[in-house]
Amino acid sequence: MSSIIDWLRTSTPGLLVLCGLAIAVLLFTIIKIKLEPFIALLITGLALALAAGLPVSQIVGTAIKSNESLLEVGFGSILGHIAVIIGLGTVLGAILEKSGGADVLTTKLLGVFGERGAPVAMGLLGLIFGIPVFFDIGIFVLAPLVYVAAKRGGKSLVLYAMPMLAGLSMTHAFLPPHPGPVALGGLLEVSLGWLIFMGFVCGIPGFIAAGIVWGSYIGKRMHVEVPPEFLVTPDRESGDDSGGAGGATIVKPHPTKTVTAPPSVGLIGAIIAIPLVLILGATFGTQLLEEGSSLLQVLTFFGTPAVALLIAVLVAFYVLGVRRGSSVQDLSTLTGESLRPVGMLLLVVGAGAFFGKVISATGIGSALAETMSAAGLPIIVLAYIISCGLRIAQGSATVAIVTTGGIVAPLVAEQNYSQMAVALIAMAIAAGSIVLSHVNDGGFWIISKFFNLTVKQTLQTWTVLETILSVVSFTVAAILFAIFA
Repeated sequence: MSSIIDWLRTSTPGLLVLCGLAIAVLLFTIIKIKLEPFIALLITGLALALAAGLPVSQIVGTAIKSNESLLEVGFGSILGHIAVIIGLGTVLGAILEKSGGADVLTTKLLGVFGERGAPVAMGLLGLIFGIPVFFDIGIFVLAPLVYVAAKRGGKSLVLYAMPMLAGLSMTHAFLPPHPGPVALGGLLEVSLGWLIFMGFVCGIPGFIAAGIVWGSYIGKRMHVEVPPEFLVTPDRESGDDSGGAGGATIVKPHPTKTVTAPPSVGLIGAIIAIPLVLILGATFGTQLLEEGSSLLQVLTFFGTPAVALLIAVLVAFYVLGVRRGSSVQDLSTLTGESLRPVGMLLLVVGAGAFFGKVISATGIGSALAETMSAAGLPIIVLAYIISCGLRIAQGSATVAIVTTGGIVAPLVAEQNYSQMAVALIAMAIAAGSIVLSHVNDGGFWIISKFFNLTVKQTLQTWTVLETILSVVSFTVAAILFAIFA
């Protein structure tokens, strides 16, 4: 028995077996037992650390001192990096949504692209509005606008929904301040500026292929009507009836506060652009300016993600809130309400980081590196395969990202990769985390419900869309990695 234990703890095959068993336990507790991923990751991480023979003092510390333990360092290091960013990003999305920014963008885009270009307009709407808001919130806000566009055009709801969903999914998977990319920035120690830049470079081709090309193809071959209950007539609900065909207005799943003078498109676009421009300025300033220069220090301060997002939030509070009649109390209430769902998300990311710290401490990362080298498998391919497997098995993109990030982080640390190369590995992980969305993914059922799709139709539309987005974006990342890494 002792020889088997020694083999598991010291040999490369044994460590790989331990890693496989840990992932199997993680998937079993999430899928079969239905534990919250936060609890499942915590249990699995502790079990793996004990099975690998790590000292208890290293795992949890002592009764007197625990701040250097894997448990506290794992949670603390990642939460210190992402908590402020995700919190501020959530608040920014909330104020943009409450101000009516989505309606303004829709009106402008439909005016520019016209009826024939409405599907493309819906895609760009999802892409732009998806930067500051979470995926599911984006669906709740934008779905009614898709209903109206489909009603006006008299075509399939699928034709208008798929491009919008592709835009939301692309931004959620690849761009900060969304949780997955932000978590990868901390786990892989890569600048969020590089993640933003590579997120656009890898994600846009995937968005075009999945949302515009595939969305147009399947939308013309699968006709889905807008159900009557998704729309109401003016005599059933007050308000301007200019948004729908035949005098219909939309019923929003989460009604926003009506404002008399909607914000301009330029204003909404500028607020969304503020943090992106500041973060990218700091990133490329580091590459182009002399170290220690005054300008670089200014760019670095204002381009720190937390500072950049704080500036955007303060600007939004003033121009979309105070100047439009909202009190400080109103804004405080909005902030509190928007932050409520963030707690569990942060716990999941923290537990995933702890799991990754355990993997690093056990030597499993080095064992993976040896095996990968022997098989001739590039690290970017390994990262994508692991992320795909975790996504398909348990459904959560966030769990797939933080678990994969923890597994490959030791491999990345052992190599002298540039920030660009590490960002491309992060893009591969992000791409894998959205592949083949099916019935174990909560987003699958939200889309089925909001767009009047049967399970079969959702598989034929949304599942294929996610897979195309994943494969195309990964292909771009892999090609760039092969050229520049």
